[in-house]
Amino acid sequence: MIGILSVGIISVPGMTTQAYSYAAPSAFAPGDRGGHLGLATSGGTSTEGAVAHPRFFSGVLTRADVGAAGLLALADVAQTRYYQPRPTWARDPVVTCNGDRLRMESFSACAGVYARLDVLSEALDGEVTARGTTNVDVNGPLREALARVGGAEPMHLAVGPDEMVVTTLDGATVEKKVPLPERWLRSFAEVQAIASGFDLRAELPGPEAVRFLRGLPRRAGVLWAQPAGRGLRPTSRPGPGAVCLAGSERLATLLPLLRFATALRVYGPPVPPGARPAASAWELVLPGMRYVLTLSPEERRGFSGEGAVLDALIGDDTAEDADLVGALLDFEPRLDPADLAVRAGLPDARVRAALTQLGTGGRVGYDTAEAAFFHRELPYDASRVAAMNPRLRAARALADQGAVRELSEGVFRVTSSGTDYQVRPATGSCTCPWWADHRGGRGPCKHVLATRLHNTPAPPA
Repeated sequence: MIGILSVGIISVPGMTTQAYSYAAPSAFAPGDRGGHLGLATSGGTSTEGAVAHPRFFSGVLTRADVGAAGLLALADVAQTRYYQPRPTWARDPVVTCNGDRLRMESFSACAGVYARLDVLSEALDGEVTARGTTNVDVNGPLREALARVGGAEPMHLAVGPDEMVVTTLDGATVEKKVPLPERWLRSFAEVQAIASGFDLRAELPGPEAVRFLRGLPRRAGVLWAQPAGRGLRPTSRPGPGAVCLAGSERLATLLPLLRFATALRVYGPPVPPGARPAASAWELVLPGMRYVLTLSPEERRGFSGEGAVLDALIGDDTAEDADLVGALLDFEPRLDPADLAVRAGLPDARVRAALTQLGTGGRVGYDTAEAAFFHRELPYDASRVAAMNPRLRAARALADQGAVRELSEGVFRVTSSGTDYQVRPATGSCTCPWWADHRGGRGPCKHVLATRLHNTPAPPA
């Protein structure tokens, strides 16, 4: 049975190998009307099950220039280390066909920037042959060809091998083996949980977006984007409605797209006075498309250590609910928790917790523009993510060793490495150095998690 990707453990600690197999390389053939773009697919999952080389779409992309620039921006993120830059392997984008749209996702090599290009129904004119998720080949020659695409004419687009109209395909199989850090895998799980707590904070028309983004200082560290009239102004401290901007240079892939942008939308969590740095999302509205960058709270912080999904990984009942809800998913572009609650026979709150659990396994993403989860499949599962998380592993070890003792109602003592820490699981507070440093801003510490595991009833035999 062929999964989305062939992923196997190699000898480097904290690293896996992601193996892609393509029937032929992706290619672009220029033509009189925008040319032909054929995106080769690796093993994927569709509504029909596992497929070696799924075919999702064949038709016309209404704007060749916008689509080419968006795909290049996505590929640029995938091969960039924004923190401590150095040469790295490029990782092919994940593509999901949700029926009425194509979603293309990638992560930076440092795991601190998540990028997604949504190609919406108004930009597509053709046949959707299946819904599902796969990886698409983005190679050097393709990038060079896309960089030369100009004009507003339509372009033929094929996602899958059957309809690629190019002259360079010779049927030779293309194999890639790319080192994939486990923190990169964990980041996919974290970003959807973090983004689900965002609200729209500002929407700038195209000219204001250009003025703001082109006027940002370079290498300024952590800034705050403060709403001011119809625009935003960068400040050093947060005010009401501000959005954190950690590392303005991480927005660089927005700049080539500004000539197409009709608006810039900025999303973030509520920011109290004196707030610490927080994640944020920056979305360019393009003709028939959206390009979104989600930034971690600081350049040196990847999403893998944010701890937003840790609580969702410890509940046995949530895992069972996730199995039930997951069986109902069918690559929908928007998941309605109320509808899923009716179909699953579960309360709405349990369905939302199940969606978070499914997100830890890469089966659910989050779209800030529509404030909704969407279904996709990634090449790892919830148990794999849980096993990779060092904080959760340490918490399970403490709970199994009997290191948790109740002192009084709502107050516990956790003994770790010969030191006693006082924990209040209801508030998530602890007397350990982790809590003193982060105050819950990066999820619960291992002592709080151990206490919650201790208090979780054992599942029935």
